[in-house]
Amino acid sequence: MATEYKAERTLTGVFKEQSQVDSVVRRLLDRGVPRDHISVMGRNFQSESRISGFLTKKDVILGGLKNGAIFGSLFGSLLSLLTGVGVLFIPFVGPIVAAGPIGTILLGATSGALAGSAGAGLVSVLAAIGLPEEKAAIYQTRLQAGEFVVMAEVPADKTGELQLLLESAGGEEMHLTETALPRPCEGRCGGVEELSPEIRSHLSESAQKDFVKRYNAVYDDSQDAMQAEHEAWETIREQYDEDENGVWSKSKASV
Repeated sequence: MATEYKAERTLTGVFKEQSQVDSVVRRLLDRGVPRDHISVMGRNFQSESRISGFLTKKDVILGGLKNGAIFGSLFGSLLSLLTGVGVLFIPFVGPIVAAGPIGTILLGATSGALAGSAGAGLVSVLAAIGLPEEKAAIYQTRLQAGEFVVMAEVPADKTGELQLLLESAGGEEMHLTETALPRPCEGRCGGVEELSPEIRSHLSESAQKDFVKRYNAVYDDSQDAMQAEHEAWETIREQYDEDENGVWSKSKASV
């Protein structure tokens, strides 16, 4: 019987080239790290447009972005290996492609605190999930320069081995966080109390209930937590507007 994967820590590093990212992701998968525990952020395209929203892999395959057309040249086949692909405008960085669980975290952040931040940008999000601010600032700067950040959630007893793997593949500015990335729910969501604090703080009570309802409906059908999270956020965007504090609380009028 297969042993359940136990993600306990998060390794983060910077890679200069897309080819390095592709290589390290494949090597992590070969070492048994599940695709829904690998995240990639990158920005190596130019766009004057403020791209915002969230796309699933299906959306990318069927049409991608009308404005930008970045996916083929940015990650290529890498998109087929990871869970979910987010394209968001991050203050002081610009459009960021985020694949894997970090995409859901950024999606929640850009709907609230990050979008209204006074200048912290991506740094505030990375610090909130356990990275030192000085390291988060380095990651933000290097993303701005067109480099990539890879995050791998790993078992405690595999940390050293997998850190060496990232470093041997070209990883720089390595950092080890003593926890896995936060997720709204583990598996099916038992109620709003199971949503992460980051998510709850940006949703009204009514929006929290709608988030959980949509999340569970998608999860029951797909058994895919990342897909459920993505579609739950899409439901919030469709049904609510943000208030002046960045909380999704204003119900949109029914069409």
